[in-house]
Amino acid sequence: MKLSLSTRIAEAPKPRTDLALIELGEFTRIARNAGFNAICMRASQVGIHSSPEQLRAARKTLDDAGLRVATLIGDSDVPANNERAGMALRQISKHLDVAQALGADLIRIGMKAHTDITWAQRAADEAAERGIRLAHQCHTCTLFETVEMSLQVLHEVGRENFGLIFDPANLAACGQDYGEKTIRQFAPFMFSVYLQNRRHYAGGKTTVETWINGPQKCDILPFGDPLGLDFKAVFDVLSAIGYDGYATVHQVNTDVDVASGVQQVAGYLRSIGRFA
Repeated sequence: MKLSLSTRIAEAPKPRTDLALIELGEFTRIARNAGFNAICMRASQVGIHSSPEQLRAARKTLDDAGLRVATLIGDSDVPANNERAGMALRQISKHLDVAQALGADLIRIGMKAHTDITWAQRAADEAAERGIRLAHQCHTCTLFETVEMSLQVLHEVGRENFGLIFDPANLAACGQDYGEKTIRQFAPFMFSVYLQNRRHYAGGKTTVETWINGPQKCDILPFGDPLGLDFKAVFDVLSAIGYDGYATVHQVNTDVDVASGVQQVAGYLRSIGRFA
């Protein structure tokens, strides 16, 4: 596997997730110094709103740091999972242009209604012409909220370049298995892995909305906290199935500065998994 760091950790708190608190040059320095291979690029840095000059500058920054773009999220609506999340499929050409400018071969998209399936097929066909893949994250309040529905949609879209971003935390929020059985079911479609750590219980301080179970209480925990998700078991299965793609870190410990938090999580993940 290879490590990727999401620019999400450098964004302002909700609802201003379109605002970067750390500029891209500093962010790539932090990622490189912690041994990451790539970043997950979100629209808070560059996206479909960016000028050609901004995209060229971002590409140079990445190249100078020796980093790739593991995943592109070209607008703020997809991660916000709002009513416009499906628009990326309807204007996929813009996202493909950004992906090509940055040298990315995977774009994260959003689907909240069954009417998005036809658009996903069209978008995947257009992406295939450019050698680019599309993927949907296991995410609450989407068509990829449960294991069963995720597999159904993947089969309905039916495109080799359309797959899944495996996210154990969001599956856990929906009461879904995120262990060996699920990983093996998802294996043929797994394009990437997202990592965030939560404990879901009635006394949690944060609320995650779900369609299947309504609002779910949880606490966001540092990686390695024994009350959180069993990432060691996850990585053992990923290794067993031969997964060699990116594992993208989507949170760090907020009790320390960002650079220290990134170093901490990288050290923890390398202690439990095999990374290039």
